[in-house]
Amino acid sequence: MLALIGAIYDMATLWNLWLVFAGTLIGIIGGALPGITTTLGIALLTSITFSMPTADALLMLMCLYVGSVYGGSMTAVTINIPGTPASAATALDGYPLACRGEAGPALGLARVGSFIGSILGIFCLAGITPLLSAVSLRFSSVEFFLFALLGVVACGSLYGEDLAVKGWIMGFLGLLTATVGLDEIHAYPRYAFGNANLMGGIAFIPVMIGMFGIPEVISILSRRVEPETPPINVAVTPKYREFIIRLRLVLQSAAIGVGIGIIPGVGEDVASWTAYAAAKRTSKHPEEFGKGSYEGLIASEVANNSCVGGAIIPLLALGIPGSAPAAILLGAMFLHGLRPGPLFLIEQPEYLSYVSSALIYASCAILILGLVISRWILIYIVRLPQKVMMAVVAPLCVVGSYSLNLSMFDVTMMLGFGVFGTIMRHYKYPAAPFVLGMVLGPMADGNLRRAIMLSNGNPLVFVSRPAALVLTVIIVLFLAMQFNLPQVLYGRIKRSIKQLLPA
Repeated sequence: MLALIGAIYDMATLWNLWLVFAGTLIGIIGGALPGITTTLGIALLTSITFSMPTADALLMLMCLYVGSVYGGSMTAVTINIPGTPASAATALDGYPLACRGEAGPALGLARVGSFIGSILGIFCLAGITPLLSAVSLRFSSVEFFLFALLGVVACGSLYGEDLAVKGWIMGFLGLLTATVGLDEIHAYPRYAFGNANLMGGIAFIPVMIGMFGIPEVISILSRRVEPETPPINVAVTPKYREFIIRLRLVLQSAAIGVGIGIIPGVGEDVASWTAYAAAKRTSKHPEEFGKGSYEGLIASEVANNSCVGGAIIPLLALGIPGSAPAAILLGAMFLHGLRPGPLFLIEQPEYLSYVSSALIYASCAILILGLVISRWILIYIVRLPQKVMMAVVAPLCVVGSYSLNLSMFDVTMMLGFGVFGTIMRHYKYPAAPFVLGMVLGPMADGNLRRAIMLSNGNPLVFVSRPAALVLTVIIVLFLAMQFNLPQVLYGRIKRSIKQLLPA
């Protein structure tokens, strides 16, 4: 706690405050613009901050992360279009509130709920990360491979729109993409096909920009009719009393957000939906949900913002991102020379306090900016035609890919993966598992090969340690539940018992 207080004090310089407000403002605007997701925003900003000092770049990226998750609630409430997937549950009650003339209080609730959720998530980040990091020092290559595999399986299960197997396919394609280039153990070229550009592997940022940016640009530019935007009420007066009388709901939603954030590869949108469902289940007035319930709005906004702190916990302690935006953030940290993982807090312990204080400043910034500039964002930016916005995003995708290595090959890869992502989106194959698979690929590949080499090829190594056995069981259960195997087995056992019993 003293280290956190010291980091907050040391960060209070004019330059850092400028970076905080700039990063948060960019995040709010990007989150409020439909189509500019948190993941795409971090990917684009990473390419811009590549030449900045590590601390400054990390500060801006953290602030953009927090600001973007909050910014999505603005369009969710006012025009029923979630700016980010994390705000989809917010629209269920936020827009009905706006339709009955309570857009101002709804926006105020979203802003204060985002602030409270972020602060509670940060406290969990500061408290849980050192404990998880200490435990992770006992993990072997087996556990780290299983953690990576669990992240891909969990992400694929939750992001598949119709079939979980589509999410798994994308996750494992991401793992396969990460193996391109020289392997880390023997430096043997794999899938390079004699191309010198592929020897060093496929660059992370161009792929991420292509997978998220290009499909969105094509989708919006191909629309024949621009969606109509209803009149916007821009008064943003919060009702603090609503949080005081619903303290249990706030704590419950924050706990759900942090808990889901810690699970590798899940993310803020799952957290908001889960907290929303839990709030409806425990509410005294569940019939009001979906018709303008304050409880539903509070639960969604507290959960998706507390999930930010939760998603960063495994990122710092294990080197495994807890969400798709955190996966991009992990790639950005790699680009700036940081190596999150079990030894991160031993080699660079100051970064835990730095990250926590950056998130605290970002949380305070959304309170201030949300009150001061909401009117101007809603009037002059949100109401811009989406095709005009995409005309700005498309050049940014090209510039962001080129600026990383000053290479046209990266631009080509970005466009190629953009086409791939567009085709996959058309057939409802999600991009998030692919992102996570590519980020976790090097860790999964290296640790799997080490585990097999050290065990002389014995497959029992994956169940020989307690932690490995637990992770293996969890992965098997994830797979089994998606195919309804528990229900099928239960039905067969029940029928067999009935046949054995006398009539």
